[in-house]
Amino acid sequence: MLVKTYGSAVYGIQAITITVEVNLSGGKPAYFIVGLPDNAVRESLQRVESALQTNGYRMPRQKIVVNMAPADIRKEGSAYDLTIATGVLAASGQIESEELEKYLIMGELSLDGGLQPIKGALPIAIQARKEGYKGFILPKQNAREAAIVNDLEVYGVQNLKEVADFFNGDVQLAREVVNTREEFYDSLSNYDSDFSEVKGQENIKRALEIAAAGGHNVILIGPPGAGKTMLARRLPSILPPLSLHESLETTKIHSVAGKLATNDALVTVRPFRAPHHTISDVALVGGGGNPQPGEISLAHNGVLFLDELPEFKRSVLEVMRQPLEERRVTISRAKFTVDYPSSFMLIASMNPCPCGYYNHPEKECTCPPGVVQKYMSKVSGPLLDRIDLHVEVTPVNFSELSSERLAEKSELIRERVIKAREVQLERFGSKPDLHANAQMSPQMVRDICKISTAGQTLLKKAMEKLGLSARAYDRILKVSRTIADLAGSEDIQLEHLAEAIHFRSLDREGWAG
Repeated sequence: MLVKTYGSAVYGIQAITITVEVNLSGGKPAYFIVGLPDNAVRESLQRVESALQTNGYRMPRQKIVVNMAPADIRKEGSAYDLTIATGVLAASGQIESEELEKYLIMGELSLDGGLQPIKGALPIAIQARKEGYKGFILPKQNAREAAIVNDLEVYGVQNLKEVADFFNGDVQLAREVVNTREEFYDSLSNYDSDFSEVKGQENIKRALEIAAAGGHNVILIGPPGAGKTMLARRLPSILPPLSLHESLETTKIHSVAGKLATNDALVTVRPFRAPHHTISDVALVGGGGNPQPGEISLAHNGVLFLDELPEFKRSVLEVMRQPLEERRVTISRAKFTVDYPSSFMLIASMNPCPCGYYNHPEKECTCPPGVVQKYMSKVSGPLLDRIDLHVEVTPVNFSELSSERLAEKSELIRERVIKAREVQLERFGSKPDLHANAQMSPQMVRDICKISTAGQTLLKKAMEKLGLSARAYDRILKVSRTIADLAGSEDIQLEHLAEAIHFRSLDREGWAG
């Protein structure tokens, strides 16, 4: 008897429906799985057989052929166990098969018939709704994640027996229901840390406010213990809240990577990813034999924090250059190509030298001549070219550190950032791919960031006296435009230019000896 059940394969952040055909025929007992299965799929028949026997069902002693169509797409992972087991039960007449075509079924089986969670439940659920399936049956742990898709019945199950009893009409499964909008708005601004906890460092907070308002990348340079990491970790709390579309897009990436917690239905706060400096280039940008999203994609719509930037391998930093510009990363293999979104804000931190005390107001640098220059050269010019604000972080003095006065809350800073972003959205209304000043092309900088004759004179003098490089010119204009937006000014004023020039430390000649 031939029976069809339906599962799904995830490529990138999109899902493709897989038809699992199970055919039982006479002859010597043998099991075959065809349709480009990997080892995990081939091993599924051992798990299926044990799960069936443990739950009181029989494994047919006939020739069993399982075909996974389309046959030219590689099937990977153990999530097809439940799909295959249901097909075997239906083909052997142990469960009714009339309703099977209405449901997508996915799940990894334990030997006792229990179900383990799967990856990519959200994109699979979206595809199931698009193709008109009535429902989606999957492990209980993934049910909330899939249930945010409207107009699709989602059933979370704990074992194989529940699925068999459901199709036999012996039990009625409880439908998982999630109010997507309520879930989204209830936890929209739940951050554990706040800028009000930061003592002093007002100039650094100002720099991060400008960065958040314009979507600019930032590098913080300062001695150990000055507060670089603490400040960076608070940056998401002043970014504009995620829109529902951004939340769904971010959740899809985390779902594919298997990073969602059991009780999470949506990613409702902007991601903050801080990989260790020993990370490989594949782990950062994504890829592998079975391509998975990397850290830059997990930081999509959020912040990627690279602490101790010069300690990262040069090859790791260089592969990040293209995604920083294009805001997406393409993973190419011989037979397929997948795209992952990677629109993130980069915030990096570093010591100014190996000992950490170059340019320190109180402690003396102990590095030999030339070592500072060599240390700084670990970060390539093309990467620095993509960072708009270079901020020097100085230690907080005792009087500020011991003060009981609370600083400005993140909520108040975020209100100003949102207003500035609204101005930018109106400015770029005809260009849906542009959301912030940092994304402007050189031509748009010329058209939008016009400055007065006095401004041109100031910029010219700054470039000559401070030894600013040519690459700093566009960056200064972009940052000036953001500062003007924060001030509610239609034009870029002299004070806006002067503040932007102040944030180009690493472009100054002789900064690193």
